[in-house]
Amino acid sequence: MKKVLVGMSGGVDSAVAAALLKDQGYEVVGTTLKLWDGLSNDEPKTTKSCCSLEDVEDARATAFKLNIPFYVLNMKKLFEEKVIHHFIDSYKEGNTPNPCIECNRFVKFQAMYEKAQVLGMDYIATGHYARVELDDTTGRYLLKKGVDSKKDQSYVLYMLKQDQLKKILFPLGGLTKTEVRKIAGSKGFRVSEKPDSQDICFVEDGRYSDFIEKYSEDERKVGDFLKRGKVMGKHKGIINYTIGQRKGLGIAHGEPLYVIDKNVENNTVVLGSSEERYRKSFIVSDMNYITYEVPPTEFKAKAKIRYSVAEHDATVIPMKESRAKVIFDRPQRDIAPGQIVVLYRGEVVLGGGIIEKVEI
Repeated sequence: MKKVLVGMSGGVDSAVAAALLKDQGYEVVGTTLKLWDGLSNDEPKTTKSCCSLEDVEDARATAFKLNIPFYVLNMKKLFEEKVIHHFIDSYKEGNTPNPCIECNRFVKFQAMYEKAQVLGMDYIATGHYARVELDDTTGRYLLKKGVDSKKDQSYVLYMLKQDQLKKILFPLGGLTKTEVRKIAGSKGFRVSEKPDSQDICFVEDGRYSDFIEKYSEDERKVGDFLKRGKVMGKHKGIINYTIGQRKGLGIAHGEPLYVIDKNVENNTVVLGSSEERYRKSFIVSDMNYITYEVPPTEFKAKAKIRYSVAEHDATVIPMKESRAKVIFDRPQRDIAPGQIVVLYRGEVVLGGGIIEKVEI
């Protein structure tokens, strides 16, 4: 009997993932990763983010219902070093990071994977909506979209390597969210109607700039808003603004203004019109190719620059040192350094990386 360590967040998805694997004949062990206690070491008050005491108890209750072993693994130090520090440093550098992807990279699919190996597990599993398949032609494992297009999470899994993909199970990849909740209800799970987590788990009130200021004890540095070199007013600190932002600028102008760039060196935030938000090409670093051992010198793909936006046709030109140039067929708005671009061909994830520099 194959053994699998299931990451259980306390939500409905991971609960059903564990149940399905047990039904399929796996020896299932559940685990919740303890990641964060809050700035004051108090349990997070909100139930919309992960890591609360309520979530741990919900996961434990599900494991008890399934009659499987359950453990809480302390990953707080690793999470702080790899996720929170990266989040803060990225914002201070003028970038827009995605902490959930860093958590997947270093915690859920690296540290948990290593722990599973120590425990003698054959696989790890989570409740992500994605699929893994072996390509018999190339011998490589493929990452594919979940069948529920509204819940597909392949975007946040682009960093997975071949040795990880062959040891990961995604039981929900072929299901819709509606089907998952129905399964949870049929099994009597108390989390069957629990809302999905939506917030960054360590930013309890959604105000990430307040979190950065409190955590790092840095004062916000006031600087200039610029529009085509002209000073338009004062900003309240670069960490308060993201590419594409319109609201909260506090500037009266005849036309809507948007954040189109940030210059940390000069401590300026550049504003522009809606048309000036559009860019066509950018440089990507830390590229991870899933379908290719060695990528072609140039290839076409559908590129997705944020989790919540659609894919668009692009040309990808791989470069040295795990970098690449991506050129959209048509300009796209609000391409932000620090965000992730993921490349698709149909349902298959070709790879992805971190947007390093947007070319004007």
